[in-house]
Amino acid sequence: MTTANPSTTGTEAATAPQLPDQRPVRVVAEPTQPTPAQAAFTLRIVVGLLGMLFASLLAILNEQVTAAAMADVQGALLIGHDDGTWLTALFEAANVATMVFAPWFGITFTLKRFTIGAVLATMFFGLLCPFAPNLATLYVLRILQGIAGGCLPPMLIIVALRYLPPEFKLYGLAGYALTATFGPALGTPLAALWTEFVSWRMAFWQIIPLGVLCCIAIQQGLPADPVKLERFRRFNWIGVVTGFPAFAMLVTGLFQGDRLDWFESEFIRFMFCAGGLLLVMFLVNEWFQPVPFFKLQLLARRNFTHGLSTLLGTVILLVGVAAIPGQFLARIHAYRPLQVAPLSLFLAVPLLVTLPLTAALLNTRRADHRWVIAIGLSLMFATCVMGSFMTSEWIRNNFYVLQSLQIIAQPMVIMSILMGVTTGLPPTEGPFASAMFNTVKTFSAAMATGLIEGVGTAREHFHSSMLVDQLGNHALVTGQSLDTPYALGQLAHRIHEQAVVLTSADLYRVMACVALALLVLVPVLPVRIYPPWSTTPPASN
Repeated sequence: MTTANPSTTGTEAATAPQLPDQRPVRVVAEPTQPTPAQAAFTLRIVVGLLGMLFASLLAILNEQVTAAAMADVQGALLIGHDDGTWLTALFEAANVATMVFAPWFGITFTLKRFTIGAVLATMFFGLLCPFAPNLATLYVLRILQGIAGGCLPPMLIIVALRYLPPEFKLYGLAGYALTATFGPALGTPLAALWTEFVSWRMAFWQIIPLGVLCCIAIQQGLPADPVKLERFRRFNWIGVVTGFPAFAMLVTGLFQGDRLDWFESEFIRFMFCAGGLLLVMFLVNEWFQPVPFFKLQLLARRNFTHGLSTLLGTVILLVGVAAIPGQFLARIHAYRPLQVAPLSLFLAVPLLVTLPLTAALLNTRRADHRWVIAIGLSLMFATCVMGSFMTSEWIRNNFYVLQSLQIIAQPMVIMSILMGVTTGLPPTEGPFASAMFNTVKTFSAAMATGLIEGVGTAREHFHSSMLVDQLGNHALVTGQSLDTPYALGQLAHRIHEQAVVLTSADLYRVMACVALALLVLVPVLPVRIYPPWSTTPPASN
């Protein structure tokens, strides 16, 4: 593993990054965005930071719970399966596309006002969703709620980098890590609680009490900055016109691809081709744009590049190891969300302890974040390998061992990524890093969904065909008769069951390959860094 002097690595963002040919990269500072003064770290600031944390969790819970409860929502509103898939697809498309631009608007309208406005909008649209008079209105409300919710998670990184003193920054990032680990794990349990014991409407309304608390905490805790409307004079209109539809079209294609048979569908081909072209135009514009939404020059920092690339694969792993057991138990043993909920809670609750413990470990000079992330990825790899040996006899209890490894692995990987991306990053570059980090995180989740659905469908068809062929050959040899409807029904059920088991095992193998690929990057790309409070290496080094 490459080692760099922390006095260089820790402050590399303060100077123009160098390409491999040593030519300076053009980095244009925004004249209307001076370096903010470090506010005193008081109890009031802590209250504001907690408000921002809960606002981010609110957005994640709104996304995850409504997705988990969508079957009940469709049943209550008499929405068919195909129409119901658009409720999730449109929400996610708007959510991902908004995260690209939210940090810019947060700085312009101030973090405090913008976040409170986004929370209020998320609550308002959620309140209206159950009362939608028709499907088209519900689609519009879900799009608007996706836009409002997409504004919230990027604000947390900006606030943490700006207000937290160096010795507490990793603990603040541990709070952000909750939105990638703890928040999604609570989706199924909360959906089960509302749909089984209260009402499907609570899937939309649950955010209201938490949203009120968020607004009060942010209003009372965060300092009031001046509005910077003059930034609109240099607004990146080309970036919006190309970037928003690019991400929205790609995410829509990923969520609708499996249902429409991927590239056999003219609509999916258009979504991917047009979205890909617009994305290239967006990235080219951002490179030359004086005031970009994405500061691509940050990719010259090896740790930043490693963090984003590893984040992409890690989110795929997180989504995969969470989705595979739930899908398996639902299809093989007919588990409802209420029966799957203990498995999610078994992972979610301990994360409240292991995340700050991992932050404390990385906050020491002796801890090398490269070794920490390597150990975490190794545990994820072990989880997927163990899952690949599943059988039709597996029940919920068999997955607890796999979840136990994730309790340790997920904080090690996520915290190491956050440390590598943010160490040495000045507050003025926080909005750029937040936009890129959160967009990659949410877009990776959409990619994971498309990957699991696409590979799952293809492998299930393959295994079903192979099992039927083998059964036909076996029946011809033994002369077995399957004339009765009952016998045929039993046989079809067993074939389907075995195909699902083999498909789930294949998906675990795909996740293992992703973890192995990320492990290969660890000794190649990142360089040694030290905690934010440490500006010089220990004497022994």
